[in-house]
Amino acid sequence: MSDALLTPSRQVMVRPAWLDQLREEILEPALPIVDPHHHLWDHPGEHYFLDDLLQDTATGHDIRATIFVQCGAMYRAAGPEEEKPLGETEFVTGAAAQSATGKYGSTRACAGIIGMVDLTLGDRVETLLAAHQAVAGPRFVGVRNRTAWNASPEVRSNLVTPPPGPLEHPAFVAGARRLAALGLTLDVWAYHTQLPLVAALARAVPELTLVVDHVGGPLGVGPYASRRAEVFPGWKRDMLALAALPNTVVKLGGLAMQVNGFDFHHRPEPPGSAQLAEAWKPYIETCIEAFGAARCMFESNFPVDKGMCSYPVLWNAFKRLAAGAGAAEKAALFRGTATRIYGLERLPAGLAPDWDATH
Repeated sequence: MSDALLTPSRQVMVRPAWLDQLREEILEPALPIVDPHHHLWDHPGEHYFLDDLLQDTATGHDIRATIFVQCGAMYRAAGPEEEKPLGETEFVTGAAAQSATGKYGSTRACAGIIGMVDLTLGDRVETLLAAHQAVAGPRFVGVRNRTAWNASPEVRSNLVTPPPGPLEHPAFVAGARRLAALGLTLDVWAYHTQLPLVAALARAVPELTLVVDHVGGPLGVGPYASRRAEVFPGWKRDMLALAALPNTVVKLGGLAMQVNGFDFHHRPEPPGSAQLAEAWKPYIETCIEAFGAARCMFESNFPVDKGMCSYPVLWNAFKRLAAGAGAAEKAALFRGTATRIYGLERLPAGLAPDWDATH
């Protein structure tokens, strides 16, 4: 496939005019949602700030709160290397404070912040974690490192390609233990080829809540292109192994990334929610059946997934996929799991979403 529609970080380029060709009626507009995975950034060719996020969350679904996830944005330009990611937490805390004024709508954007602390620093991470907490307060809920890696140069989903091996680094486990001791979570973005390493980490630190991002990263590009039927059984086997570990949780989404191999962005018109639900159903259903609704949460992964679909269509697709769930399961998938895992119910008044309001 042509790379003409890809940004420098190999994300699919967002084309508003292309997305605007399709408008859908919002399904279940009164269903409260916590979006537990999005980014804010200003990368070459990619701009997504608070205003952009709130334009998306205001398109019809009842988005009560969001969780920002580490993406290498706004690092400090100077100072010790390990402290530079504090700039990202400072930047996002400012956006969260802006949203919490209520002047920009009822959605509490960045109510939770997942930052970057290099866990390969081992026991030294404790001071750094305290520094992030000092900046963001109770909004700082966890950490994510750059861990998605594959030997093929065609498999890439980050502006900066990480070196191989962070998950295997001996000190990474020590850092993860420090994280768990502070009641913080660890999000892990790994490709399906790395899932055994993720499981090994979860077993090594059973007190850690480990959140598997983007349904475990089933690859569909490079050496995995046009091999979906071959990749799926191995991905499923390793996801079932992860599900057997009670300290793991999975995010349902991220399947509109270029690395997954779906080609919706090459079509003349953007996909509708029914098309997305059909394409993603094997992955989403496998995860919900294996982990249970109480350990699953739908995520937007915006603006990354915005290259293939709009925000209202994305959440319509998730609602189609959850159509057969009971009320309690649906509440968990769209709000409850994210609220519990990231401790949003512990936020003080003024920072917490308004759960009782009718939006």
